[in-house]
Amino acid sequence: MSFTALIPGLHGLRRRVVYVTVYEIIAIAVATWGLAAATGQGAAHSAVISAASSAVAVLWNLVFNTLFERWEARQSVRGRSLARRVAHAIGFEGGLVLFLVPLFAWWFGVSLWQALVMDLGLVVFFLCYTFVFNWCFDRVFGLPASAA
Repeated sequence: MSFTALIPGLHGLRRRVVYVTVYEIIAIAVATWGLAAATGQGAAHSAVISAASSAVAVLWNLVFNTLFERWEARQSVRGRSLARRVAHAIGFEGGLVLFLVPLFAWWFGVSLWQALVMDLGLVVFFLCYTFVFNWCFDRVFGLPASAA
C-alpha cells in the first residue's frame, strides 16, 4: 500500500517538492559529515558547501526529473525497470558532477582534477543513494503518472 491514498494530490509539482525536500535533508546531513571527515575542515565549513551543493542539486533535480518524466511518458513500456532506474541515477548524478566539481574546486582552492577526485566518493555514494531513494520513494508514494 502506498501513501498516495493518505496524501491525495501527490502528483506533479507537489510530488516533486516532497521528493526534493526529503532527498536534500538526508543529502545535506550525509555530505556535511562526509566532507568534514574527508577534508578535516570541520562540520561548519563542510555544511556551507553541502548547503550550496544542495541548492544546485535542487535546481538540477527539478529540471532533470521534469525532462526525465517527459521522456518516460513517451516510452511504450510503462513502469520503472532496473535499467530505467539505473539510467535515471546515472543521468542525474552525471549532470550534477558537471555543476559541483567547479564549485568544489573554487571552495577548496584546488584544480578541477583534484575537485573531481574529491567528489568521486560523493558521486559513488549519491549514485547508490539516488537509486535507493527513488525506489523507496516510489514504493511509499506510488509511481508518478508518467510511469503508472
